[in-house]
Amino acid sequence: MGSSSSAAATAKQDQTHGSQAAQASSLDHLLEAAGDVVFRLDPSGLIRFASQRARQRLGAGAPLAGSALPLLAREADQAALRNAIVDATARGEAILVEARLRCGEGDTWFELRIAPLAGGHDLLAVGRDMSAQRATEQQLRHMATHDALTELPNRLLLSDRIRMVIANARRSGQGFSIANIGLDGFKKVNDGLGHPVGDDILRQAAARLRKTLRDSDTLARVGGDEFVAVLPGTLSPSQIKLVTGRLLAALQSPFEVGSHTIYLGASIGVSVYPEHAEDEVRLLALADAAMGRAKETGGARTVVYSAKMPGELRGPPQHDISLEAAMFQAVREGEFQLYYQPIVCSRTRRIEGFETLMRWKHPTLGMVPPVRFIPIAETNGLINLLGAWALKAACVQIRQFEEVAKRDLYISVNISPRQFRNDRFLAVLDDALAFSGTSGDKLVLEITEGTLMIDPVHAEAILQKMAERRARIAIDDFGTGYSSLAYLKRFPISVLKIDRAFIKDLPASAKDAAICNTVLDLAKHLDLSVVAEGVETEEQLGYMASRGCDYVQGYLTGKPMPAHVAMAALKENLYAALLPDELRAGIL
Repeated sequence: MGSSSSAAATAKQDQTHGSQAAQASSLDHLLEAAGDVVFRLDPSGLIRFASQRARQRLGAGAPLAGSALPLLAREADQAALRNAIVDATARGEAILVEARLRCGEGDTWFELRIAPLAGGHDLLAVGRDMSAQRATEQQLRHMATHDALTELPNRLLLSDRIRMVIANARRSGQGFSIANIGLDGFKKVNDGLGHPVGDDILRQAAARLRKTLRDSDTLARVGGDEFVAVLPGTLSPSQIKLVTGRLLAALQSPFEVGSHTIYLGASIGVSVYPEHAEDEVRLLALADAAMGRAKETGGARTVVYSAKMPGELRGPPQHDISLEAAMFQAVREGEFQLYYQPIVCSRTRRIEGFETLMRWKHPTLGMVPPVRFIPIAETNGLINLLGAWALKAACVQIRQFEEVAKRDLYISVNISPRQFRNDRFLAVLDDALAFSGTSGDKLVLEITEGTLMIDPVHAEAILQKMAERRARIAIDDFGTGYSSLAYLKRFPISVLKIDRAFIKDLPASAKDAAICNTVLDLAKHLDLSVVAEGVETEEQLGYMASRGCDYVQGYLTGKPMPAHVAMAALKENLYAALLPDELRAGIL
């Protein structure tokens, strides 16, 4: 009886093991199609079964059974794989892990889902080949950090590289320099031979510059025909002269594009860490300013930034040195703000648009007057960065204003002399319009007479291209600059803004009244709009309205205000509410 019972138990156990083996065999057969690689593991991670595709890719046709799965991964990924196996066993749930498994001569990224098998102690590891996804992600990262035309690092990657070099310089105590390289005469290539030829030259220039520099240097294209080189360990005058001399020589040789032989050359501006600045933004701005000086003084040369130099690079007065340093910090901390001053119809006082005005709210100084920080920004090159930001933000803001007002409005933005002369200005304008989705006819760009008359030929070309984008041009502070009015006929101007100097004594001043009347008569014959600036009294408003001035702005009809206050004013039709009852009834 005992012998018979023991035999039966043994037979039943053998049957159970056979059944489990049969089930495992059947499961293994089904798993062949479950993923790119499939493994059945014991709780320690040893492979009990590997799919045929796994054996082909990882084992070169040899059996993988009995091997530890983590040992098939790159050493750097083995710990993560072991932890995933332990976690899946301990928690009784699926764990996802990415690891590089050795496939032949190379490695392949797999996403492995490791989960307990139902009704047993084994684990199932199903792997998905991530090669295509990883390649796509790498391509996207490359596109985000590199210039599409030259394959050089772009501004984003340049910024990161400079911060790394600054960190290394602080640890080692060894300085470095930044060289801003601008091609001389590149505009004539684009205008005369077309952008495809210009693009070919930029690619050739990038290759020449890269070949001239060391592997430890960084070369980036920052837009247009400008490149920036970060030169670790290069900071003495002799070192800078040697390196920049090689860079200039590389660009002096003629460029061959098709049947064209083109001579250009370059100008270079240099800033040095820590002598000139200790942060990325200021170093770039000072190198840009020095490059501008090199171009202004004849080109084909290198200028190293110096606060002692005459003219544009001399810098602000001594008492503003600390303020200049604070400005660079303010850019990083987001202390600059945009305010909006209403431009209203002189008859109805309804808001028709806004002038965008920059403000700086310093944490300890409070509101810093624009008259203090704008000239400094013009000098050190920050105005290009601030101006580009203001233009983009204003284009976004006008859409929000129109949504609140439920009618058409326009936004007016001041363009500084340095911005207007910058070769990248049109690209900045295009970027602002494209980013915001705002049409050009919503935008008025305010430029002073003096800015236009510095180089009338250049001004005419740029203004025509601005007009092609449907942006309107306003002459700011009209009457305070050049006495010649020939440019009103020559340039595509739409708006004249009468300077507050001619408004403040109205209507008592006969001379100011005569000037305003003359401007209004001139504008009428030239089909130009007129905005009177600095209107602060009812008498001034009444006088200008009676003489046919369409629009006014000033403290009477609205001080500069933050965007949320401006939107409240639009919603309530605030300034029209100040009208007498009989007029307000026809407007509200």
